[in-house]
Amino acid sequence: MEKKNLGVIFGGMSTESEVSEASAKSVLANLNKEKYNIYPIYISKDGDWWKYEKEEKNEKIENIVEYLKQMDVVFPVLHGLYGEDGTIQGLLELLKIPYVGCGILASSVGMDKVYTKIIFEKAGLKQAKYEYIRKYKGKYIYVDKQFNEKEMNLKEISEKIVKNLGLPVFVKPSRSGSSVGINKACTQEELEKNIEEASQYDNKIIIEEQIEAREIECAVLGNQEIKTSILGEVKSAESFYSYSAKYQNKQSYTEIPADLPEEISDKIRKLAVKAFKAIDGKGLSRVDFFVDKNTSEIYINEINTLPGFTSISMYPQLFAASGINYKDLLDEIIAIGDGPFWQ
Repeated sequence: MEKKNLGVIFGGMSTESEVSEASAKSVLANLNKEKYNIYPIYISKDGDWWKYEKEEKNEKIENIVEYLKQMDVVFPVLHGLYGEDGTIQGLLELLKIPYVGCGILASSVGMDKVYTKIIFEKAGLKQAKYEYIRKYKGKYIYVDKQFNEKEMNLKEISEKIVKNLGLPVFVKPSRSGSSVGINKACTQEELEKNIEEASQYDNKIIIEEQIEAREIECAVLGNQEIKTSILGEVKSAESFYSYSAKYQNKQSYTEIPADLPEEISDKIRKLAVKAFKAIDGKGLSRVDFFVDKNTSEIYINEINTLPGFTSISMYPQLFAASGINYKDLLDEIIAIGDGPFWQ
């Protein structure tokens, strides 16, 4: 069997470049070298592209287009802006190069929490109540559910949010992953401070009500025919699954399989597929849910179109528990990416 030229792109200009590097390290270590000629490609934080060998960048790629055109398929192991938001996907489509994962629309929608919520609402998926604000030239704009806009100062906005959602709430940049810039506000003063912090990462900000809930995750794989994994539960060592809880606090862990009644597990899997198809997903995603601790109501939280891919990341762990080991999982998602989207 002739080997395929596989480009693995990682790093990038987002706040999640370090997470991308960790994911890529695992991917590169587990790829089947009998199936692929592997070309690791590193994008630096300032946007330069480098050939990457023996765990270091060693030659700058001057003609990116010609270099990419050598590839039969590309695996963009990129998280966050410019990698998970449709940007790299658009470049690869212009060059007619097959690639792993969701396409332009699903990637851009999945990266933007505001528009993810709009599509999930249309699909009838239950979500936490939320408010949406923007920051423009130092001023805050409140955006209602019909996209009517009103300029308000921070105090007016925080009072409106507390009235509509109560406290505590979670403040999130709309287009940031790995929980970067996300904070929990228990007072109006904290809310204002957290809005200001979130605006350092994005000019679009989501504020969500708190639900006393368990955090449940489901991995999906496929295009039209979708496989779903066993479910996992996030056990955060902190009051919520922050960046530090995910990547720095060793007391955080995941429980696989999640201890849930079969009826609820089955419903979550069906909702995961519905969410994936609602955003026009392709290849793979991880879909995150809340299950209310008191009522067992299921709320969709978000969809991650290019989840972490370290050996201990939730996505590969969920499929490993479902009977697909890491190496076989890589082969399968690459095969899906190398074929037409309707497969």
